[in-house]
Amino acid sequence: MAACLQLNAKPFSPLLSPNPVSTRTRKLDRISCSAASPSKRQTITLLPGDGIGPEVISVARNVLNLAASIEGIEFKYQEVPVGGAALDLTGVPLPEETLLAAKQSDAVLLGAIGGYKWDKNEKHLKPETGLLKLREGLKVFANLRPATVLPQLVDASTLKREVAEGVDLMVVRELTGGIYFGKPRGFGTNENGEEIGFNTEVYAAYEIDRIARVAFETARKRKGKLCSVDKANVLEASMFWRKRIMAIALEYPDVELSHMYVDNAAMQLVRDPKQFDTIVTNNIFGDILSDEASMITGSIGMLPSASLGESGPGLFEPIHGSAPDIAGQDKANPLATILSAAMLLKYGLGEENAAKRIEAAVLDTLNKGFRTGDIYSAGTKLVGCKEMGEEVLKSVDSLVPSPI
Repeated sequence: MAACLQLNAKPFSPLLSPNPVSTRTRKLDRISCSAASPSKRQTITLLPGDGIGPEVISVARNVLNLAASIEGIEFKYQEVPVGGAALDLTGVPLPEETLLAAKQSDAVLLGAIGGYKWDKNEKHLKPETGLLKLREGLKVFANLRPATVLPQLVDASTLKREVAEGVDLMVVRELTGGIYFGKPRGFGTNENGEEIGFNTEVYAAYEIDRIARVAFETARKRKGKLCSVDKANVLEASMFWRKRIMAIALEYPDVELSHMYVDNAAMQLVRDPKQFDTIVTNNIFGDILSDEASMITGSIGMLPSASLGESGPGLFEPIHGSAPDIAGQDKANPLATILSAAMLLKYGLGEENAAKRIEAAVLDTLNKGFRTGDIYSAGTKLVGCKEMGEEVLKSVDSLVPSPI
């Protein structure tokens, strides 16, 4: 998909339509009779991965299929291994066949990566190395992570209601540069003969400029406020980051730009998260801050993400981990993966109506009181991964998204 379509898409904002097709949900085994005849065909690569990944991907695929079929879209799926699953099958965390399949598709939906089983592997044989190489191979450099406190889950947040209520922010994280990829890196010995480990935080101007433009475009479509997070009081790489952000800001006079040191940003996200609208930051800071922001919402199991490049397929995934301790027990929360599928439709394929249908269905399911264990509270109904998926399917079929 062209960059102008991927990067200029509307930011994720779940919408709940008050106008259902009917008050009675049609039986799921009759869905195919009511769906529109497919007029568009897209190829989706599924990467279930490890732990709870296969469970949540299975549920999200069903929801994606139904929403797409109602909107006249047909998907061809190819499921391939990555991470620990790939290590067990092929001996490497990212087989060439997996990367090729991903590159040749229209979008990629990932479940989760990693697990205790492979923790002691050498670095090049760790599941997480497969994910890093996948991002690098797809050339996705912009990671968009929304953190929205839904009204139905405000009491699930660990923050006071008055602090958490109304939070709606987006973290735009640079994904393929910085200390995770910088060279030189490795192990060695210093002048005193002591063993050392070292990494390099390095950014080229073009890497900062392109993520800055994504962030400014995202902020422009939200509330027009962008906060750039760095450590420019200490790090030369951050000083350069701030210099380039300020240069690109001249192209966006309608966006209010501010700067914040990362340690302060970490505190402010807990103290007053509503002050933020859009945050842009480097790879390692974005990795940390987006996870912190996710917990404001009450559960990391609720939040999706999109990783986009200038061309080629985007990578869409929940931000939670593989949770091996609950894998295979039907306890996983599939909503983050379902919402990642909605982001796939919106950002990756430009299918706004199908995306809104899924977003609306998730909110409708929560309105009805269904909760997995991570977001359960007294007075709601505790369900497993599969049942939560079934309830979302019912809502997908019964709701009509509001017009764009």
